[in-house]
Amino acid sequence: MSFESGSATFRMFYLAQPLPRDYIDRFARKAAPPIKTLGNTPIRGWVTGRHLLDNKITQETALHAGYLRLTLMQAERKIPESLLRAECRMEELARMQAEGRAELDRRTRSEIRKEITERLLPTMPPQLKGMALVHSPESDFLYAEATSDKQLDALEANFRETMGFGLIPASPVHAAAHRLRRDIRDLPPSSFSPDCEDDAVDNNPGQDFLTWLWFTSECRGGILKLKDGQTYAMMIEGPLTFVLEGQGAHETVLRHGTPELSVEAKIALLGGKKLRRAKLRLARGQETWQTTLEADQFIFRSLKLPEGEKLDPVSRFQERMTAIHTFTNSFLEIFDRFLAERLNEQTWAKTRSEIHRWVSERTARR
Repeated sequence: MSFESGSATFRMFYLAQPLPRDYIDRFARKAAPPIKTLGNTPIRGWVTGRHLLDNKITQETALHAGYLRLTLMQAERKIPESLLRAECRMEELARMQAEGRAELDRRTRSEIRKEITERLLPTMPPQLKGMALVHSPESDFLYAEATSDKQLDALEANFRETMGFGLIPASPVHAAAHRLRRDIRDLPPSSFSPDCEDDAVDNNPGQDFLTWLWFTSECRGGILKLKDGQTYAMMIEGPLTFVLEGQGAHETVLRHGTPELSVEAKIALLGGKKLRRAKLRLARGQETWQTTLEADQFIFRSLKLPEGEKLDPVSRFQERMTAIHTFTNSFLEIFDRFLAERLNEQTWAKTRSEIHRWVSERTARR
């Protein structure tokens, strides 16, 4: 699991309400069925963070270093498509020869595929996959590896069925509502290009924030002192994904070399595009965090944590979660800084003028 070692890919959630006192019992009641019960249809349920077959959820197995650590497991049988095609073709050729036909109609081919599937599926080994989640009672957040829409739907449905209430993804809109009690969906759109009118762009606070981070890193030194007194340096690096909904080519992806300094990046900005995805680096003293940020939903991919000490597994997990918590808290505090500018009309008018100048005057090279 990525929370235990290596880089971590996840998004944050707020709990719609605090966990009930019997939350572990509730997870246990919705534990994954034994793998031996797997038939032709998938099975899904909760398992511990120890491995994907550990469905014995107790106080001892569900809690790890003081954190709730569970996984939503799904098991299913699948026939490799190449094997299924070959088996179907064998049967089709046999039918054609037996019946003296040059080809089979679509209905017959469909029936053959169904018969082959029913025959082969029970012989296929189980395929397991899981979405890990981690939550600390001392934290506002639940972290989960649900990054796609399909994963998000599965996690939210199973969590609601288990707890009786849902999870709220900590997207830019929900983060602003949770932290500032402000609905930022009603903000007027704001163009970052001197050549593009406001009504030609969308109000997308995540893209505005990521592009503002880039501007801040280049024009304001990229140094921020946060509430805890710690000073952070930040940097935006490629690959860069620019987007502007509308007519024409609305997405531009720059990958090779130093795309942040390229002519194509300047052209994208002048055309009204903003960053939707980029690599973000945060540094505090000797500690560095690096991740690819998907700004629309605040999804963190391949977050690399500061180098830790060589500790026992429990202490190492606790150290990693502390590093993740430090990063997400700092990230959201920087988001607060952006919102403080964005929500103040006079301040934002000055900031936007600075951004327009940054876009028009930025250096670019091939």
